[in-house]
This record gives sequence, structure tokens and C-alpha cells, in this order.
Amino acid sequence: MKKIVLTGGGTAGHVTPNLALLPSLKERGYEIHYIGSYNGIERKLVEGAGIDYDGISSGKLRRYFDLKNFSDPFRVLKGWGQALGLIRKYRPDVVFSKGGFVSVPVVLAAKHYKIPTIIHESDMTPGLANKICIPSASKVCCNFPETLPYLPAEKAVLTGSPIRKELLEGDRLTGLNYSGLSASRPVILVIGGSLGSVAVNQAVRSCLPKLLKTYQIIHICGKGNLEESLIGKSGYVQYEYVDTPLRHLFAAADLVLSRAGANSICEILALRKPNVLIPLSASASRGDQILNARSFEKQGFSTVLEEEQITDHLLFDAIENTYQNRQKFVTAMEQSTLKDAVSTIINLIAGYAEV
Repeated sequence: MKKIVLTGGGTAGHVTPNLALLPSLKERGYEIHYIGSYNGIERKLVEGAGIDYDGISSGKLRRYFDLKNFSDPFRVLKGWGQALGLIRKYRPDVVFSKGGFVSVPVVLAAKHYKIPTIIHESDMTPGLANKICIPSASKVCCNFPETLPYLPAEKAVLTGSPIRKELLEGDRLTGLNYSGLSASRPVILVIGGSLGSVAVNQAVRSCLPKLLKTYQIIHICGKGNLEESLIGKSGYVQYEYVDTPLRHLFAAADLVLSRAGANSICEILALRKPNVLIPLSASASRGDQILNARSFEKQGFSTVLEEEQITDHLLFDAIENTYQNRQKFVTAMEQSTLKDAVSTIINLIAGYAEV
């Protein structure tokens, strides 16, 4: 039986692509192990999928001054020692890393034992953790054509992001019934990310009077972000978080309003949903969402609004124009070559593990 170690953590975006690979890996008979942080979000998600999980010490590698910069290197060193022990124990045929700082010790440990590693970089430019890991990798997968120049040519593979199969199996009527909305008016699905987004939430709610004249709104606003005064408002339904029914809500949506995290927008692409993207501002991030969004805009997949420039008028116009021209966006997405990242990545894995 071939063995694989998956790694990645820190955010849901560093885990869900790994989970998307699980059905195909199981079908091929792989023995699967996951190495993540002790108590990161990845632990709950992976154990919930029934996969063996090992936690290791993890520290963040920062480019800015922080007192934790003095202690975290020791956590990373401890994690590397733990990863060495786990890689020696499992002796995998291949390692697949989705990134995040917990992946660094695992990838370096795999290199120590000469085990091939495949890395997936979601964003336009590699993050610091993946930059450290790339020299140790056999192949580096990416989502965007613009990422290829940042990667070693002999390692780079344009794959897109692995999408969970069940997300593609939603039912529109089930989604409408779940949300209590009607099939007679178009539906906008608003997603602010796993923790929600204050800026997106505020912009949508400020624009509600105009939007609800034409559209119905499904608003996934994040934990603790429900607006009690809007509970029961006709045509508007809000949730802190949605898990299994999300596929049905996507199926019910005629348009999606979202942040521009790489995995989220690749899901939107796979579902061929017209969309308006509001990337996280450069002041609150390294600017990767802005680059992601601009790539999708350039390819004709999305309308993009800068967070700092949002007004009720601009948001409404962006939604209205995108909906009225929705077929143009759908056609552009249908022409994308990034349609089956799971099969592409599984074949890469097999090329190293099944020789």
C-alpha cells in the first residue's frame, strides 16, 4: 500500500484543498496521514474526515518585529524534530503540502529522508512558508498563470485549486427551501470568508434597501456578526456559518459576492458563478487577495471593487452590471482550462508514489 503524508494549516484555505484530494486518494488505496499544528483549525477538519492526525509544534515566521520572533524559532525547531520522527515512522512515498507555517518542518523533514514533496501555492505570489519550502519540493502547483514566473520553471505546474466534489453537487431547489427564499427572483450569495468580514457585511447591509427591490440575499456573515434587527426581513437571510448545505446555497445563487481568497474564488470559478470580488485591503494583508482578484478580472471571470472605495452606489452598480452581463462571465469561466485540479494533482502524486 502506498503511503502519503498531507500537511498544511493555519487557515481553512490551507486545509480544504487537502480534503478535496481525500476521495481520490482513498480510491487509489493510499494510506493517508496528516501532520498539522496541535490545535489549529486543520485538526478539527481533518479528524472530522476520519484521517489519522498528528500535531506538531508550530511557530509563525514573521517579516516584521514581534516579541514572538524570539521564541517562535524554537517552536519551529521543535516541530522539525517532531516531523523527522513522524516521517521516519510513516515512511511515506510522497508528501503533499498546502502551505502554512506548520508545513515547513514537515517539508524539510521529507527532504532529509529524500521523500518527494509536492507543494500547492494558492496565491499569486508565494507566501513566506512556501518560499522556504520550494527548494525542497519536487513540483510546485499553482492557481494563476501569473504565478509561474515566480517559480522554478522545472518545478512549476499550473493546476488550479482542488475543489471538493460535493460542492459541485448542489441542488438549487434544496438551497431555496433551506434558506426560505423564492425561485421567482434572483439570489445573491454573500460570503465574507470563514470568519466573516466587517467591511463586506456593512457594505451589503447599507445597500439592502436598493438590493431587495430586485434581489434576494443569502448572507454568510461570520461568527458573531448576525444583525438582530434584520432577522426575519423579507428576502434576506443571514447565517454565521454554513457547512454541508453550502453546496445547495451555491446552486441557488445567481451571483456571488465574496472576498478574494484563492480557494474561495477557485470554487466560484469551478461553479461558473458570476461574481463581484472585494479583496482584503493591502493595509490588512500582504495584498495577495488584490492580486488574485485582478487576475480573475483580467481573465473575464469577475468584477472587482476595492474595499477602500466601496459606497452603496458603487456596490449596487457592480452587482447590477455583473448580473445583467452574467452570461459574459459564465462564458469566460467555461473557457478556463483549470477544470479538474484534483485529477491533475492526483496524477502528479501518483507519478512519484506509484513508480
